[in-house]
Amino acid sequence: MTSPNVVVILADDLGYSDLGCFGGEIDTPRLDALAAGGVRMNAFYATPRCSPSRAALLTGRHPHSVGVGILTTDDRPNGYPGSLDPRVPTVAERLGERGYATALLGKWHLSSDTNTPNETWPTRRGFDEFYGILGGAASYYDPPLYEGEQRIERGDDPDYYLTDDLSRRAVEFVDAAVAGGTPFFLYLAYTAPHWPLHAPEHRIAHYRERYRRGWDELRRRRADRLSEVALEHVVDLPHDPEVPPFAGAASLEWEAERMATYAAQVEAMDAGVGRLLDALDAHGVRDDTLVIFTSDNGASAEALPFSPSLTAHAGRTRDGREVRVGNEPAIRPGPDDGFASYGRSWAQLSNTPFRRYKRWVHEGGIAVPFLASWPHGGVTGGGVSAAPAHIVDVAPTIMTAVGGVAEGAGESLLELLRAPRTFDSEERTLCWEHMGNAAIRRGRWKLVRDADQPWELYDLAIDRRELHDVAGQHPTLVAELERAWHDWADANGVIPWSDVLADFRARGRALPG
Repeated sequence: MTSPNVVVILADDLGYSDLGCFGGEIDTPRLDALAAGGVRMNAFYATPRCSPSRAALLTGRHPHSVGVGILTTDDRPNGYPGSLDPRVPTVAERLGERGYATALLGKWHLSSDTNTPNETWPTRRGFDEFYGILGGAASYYDPPLYEGEQRIERGDDPDYYLTDDLSRRAVEFVDAAVAGGTPFFLYLAYTAPHWPLHAPEHRIAHYRERYRRGWDELRRRRADRLSEVALEHVVDLPHDPEVPPFAGAASLEWEAERMATYAAQVEAMDAGVGRLLDALDAHGVRDDTLVIFTSDNGASAEALPFSPSLTAHAGRTRDGREVRVGNEPAIRPGPDDGFASYGRSWAQLSNTPFRRYKRWVHEGGIAVPFLASWPHGGVTGGGVSAAPAHIVDVAPTIMTAVGGVAEGAGESLLELLRAPRTFDSEERTLCWEHMGNAAIRRGRWKLVRDADQPWELYDLAIDRRELHDVAGQHPTLVAELERAWHDWADANGVIPWSDVLADFRARGRALPG
């Protein structure tokens, strides 16, 4: 058997139900088609933040154990290094050893030092090619691009758009790899749909009328669609008390414009995925390419600006206009002189039907869309797997697919993808921690808490929306799961949040996000 090609496509801050094949109203025909010919997972989990998820995806290990417990700030001696541990091999390094051509196109966000090339940069972590951004977020019109280890200018194309640029480079990489006769690993890490809200006018215009319906109506429609596409049977929806009725919002047109721009960002990403899939088809390698698509965390409720450094980072447009940072009607979503996010209300829509958002470990922060396709590998048929899985499983899945050894904390998902099964009482244990927010899932039970708050217990078989805390009814189970979570935390180098928080305060630093 020839070595299969591997393509991993990672969206940034995409909510659980944003894609059409996961119940959303955003037009994502190419990803929907990929799902229809492949397999979806409806209980796939990331971590609740971008950098930790990327660390887990590339190594198959829990992020705290490889140096990335929060983001990429070096918080030692009382916190995490903020860089991916050079001693732990990435899947790119392991595939490179097997003769694969490797490329990262897009967002890295795994180095604390993004000014001086060092051992934590992508070209020194197994990627033959790197083209994209080293940090966490950037303008889609004028990003701080790197090629290899060199900062480059994007040129003078007036229609430049980062998502389209990354898609173009992905096609070029596939063309070159196929021409060279080598199997390839492409990690296409889009920045979309992470803020800022930047998108071409023609794509935004397509969605304006759609989002004038508001988040209340669209959330109900998504809940209905989730049942139709065989992912979730939704009876009750959790409601965030901080989200007002759409009709009571201060500026309805501006609110609709925010979500229209976000949707345009997702649509542009879907179109780019389509161009990549077309290239695989054109070269006749699609059937023997394992394609995985997922998101790094749930939708983001972050309001801008949340720090002075963000305002300073935004800078000016290429023609010298000041970039205004913030979420207010005077700052229009879409063009290059605005730097805004879509806010809590629309994030609740993106995370339908779950509670909470990026940063938290309730389902809204960690449950993400996942789909895979590999026709020659038996990953086909359009089914849905409801068995729980985690982003640490991606690297072992890849290594198993290429005939290598699956190492780390994760498990290969190939058999689940080849023979999708509905929810059962599987006792696999999955754990999370981020900024003191903690959770453990074992089978149908999930124990979860916010930082410094009591544990909550949910029976996910009947209450995945986490509406009915039954901790008081099962004290023995709570104690058992809490002990298991602490064992996991100790084994994976989780630093007590109280220690990290004390260090932040002693240095006078603001918490991330």
